[in-house]
Amino acid sequence: MTIEIQYVKMPTSETMNTFVTEKLERLAEKYDWLIRAQVSFKMENDSTGEGKICEMELSAPGPRIFAKTNSNDFEKSVIETVQELDGQLRKKKTVMQRH
Repeated sequence: MTIEIQYVKMPTSETMNTFVTEKLERLAEKYDWLIRAQVSFKMENDSTGEGKICEMELSAPGPRIFAKTNSNDFEKSVIETVQELDGQLRKKKTVMQRH
């Protein structure tokens, strides 16, 4: 699986790149039919203390799979987004097995 990481209006982070790559490689081991992952980090001004946004889009056979999380920490956003994607992939896998 190819992983593309983009930082919107903020500096890049090698630590974050490693963290995201590690999480997505675990997904790729479970679901070997994943083709590509596009990850985007954004930072917004939010009065609630949140505003650290992680968006992930996975390319696989069929429609693309997308998840987005907004929290007060980028690592937390990544974990929640990957969990959401895992749930969507699990559903997709059961549908694929029926055919």
